[in-house]
Amino acid sequence: MREWTMRKLVCPVLDLLRQGVTPQKIALSIALGIVVGVFPAVGWTTLLCFVIAFVLRLNPVAIQLVNYLMYPVQIVLLIPFVRMGEFLFRAARMPLNLEQIMHLIRVDTMGAIRTLWTATWHAATAWLVVAPLAVAALYFILHPVLRAAAARMSSSQPEAV
Repeated sequence: MREWTMRKLVCPVLDLLRQGVTPQKIALSIALGIVVGVFPAVGWTTLLCFVIAFVLRLNPVAIQLVNYLMYPVQIVLLIPFVRMGEFLFRAARMPLNLEQIMHLIRVDTMGAIRTLWTATWHAATAWLVVAPLAVAALYFILHPVLRAAAARMSSSQPEAV
């Protein structure tokens, strides 16, 4: 697991730092990739990440890498976001579980969209409540770490003559 983490996460981030991408941009790309990656509407996160990367001039590779890695977490958080949305809107509790949702999406995607429309926009609203705080927290954790890594990398590189 440690080798996989180094190869898939740490090395690409260090490569971006070596290429001159600022720690601020990488930290924001990662924070947004994590948070957008758990958006409770399966199939939308890639497009959302591309739009956000374009609008904010962030690194699309970093944001998409993290987004793709968040897919299992997105699936796990679907029901909690639905439940939080039900709470926020004082909506009746939908009798569903993760297996039912995934089966419905695989068998009849358009039917799933129609059936789960209200639950999805309630869940998306709940996500909107949580997302800004999560992005801020992740950014303020990641930025100092990446800034220190960039400083370490620049101090360890020999100066050009």
